[in-house]
Amino acid sequence: MARRDPRAPEAGYLDFWREYHLCTLTTPRPDGSPHVVPVGVTYDPEGGLARVITNTASAKAAHVRAAGPGGARVAVCQVERGRWATLEGLATVSEDPGRVADAVARYADRYGRTPAPNPQRVVIEIALTRAMGNA
Repeated sequence: MARRDPRAPEAGYLDFWREYHLCTLTTPRPDGSPHVVPVGVTYDPEGGLARVITNTASAKAAHVRAAGPGGARVAVCQVERGRWATLEGLATVSEDPGRVADAVARYADRYGRTPAPNPQRVVIEIALTRAMGNA
C-alpha cells in the first residue's frame, strides 16, 4: 500500500480516478458501525476534495450530518482487478446550489451522463486527509 499526498497525486493515480469506476462510500452510523454504499465519486486534488452527489434524505447524508459541524470521518474507494485507490477525509453536506451544480458537472464529466434534475440533491464534500492505493 502506498500513501500519497491527496493534493499532489501521481499521474497514474489521478488517471485512475478519472476513469469510469463505481466506488464505495463508507460513513459512520450513529452507533459507530460502518455504512458502505455504492456511489459515483469525483476527485479534485487542487481543491483537496472528493464529492458525492446524493438526495438530502439519504442515509449517507444523514450519517454525515449526525457527526456534527466538524464533519464525519469517511472513506471512498474504487477497485478494478488488482488496482485500487482510497481517499479519506472529513465529510460535510452542502445544500448550496452553486456547490451542488459544480458537483453535478464534475459527475457528468467523469461518468459521461448528467443526472436528472433533483431539487432534493445535495453534495457530500470530503476534505481530503489521506490517499492510498496501488493505482
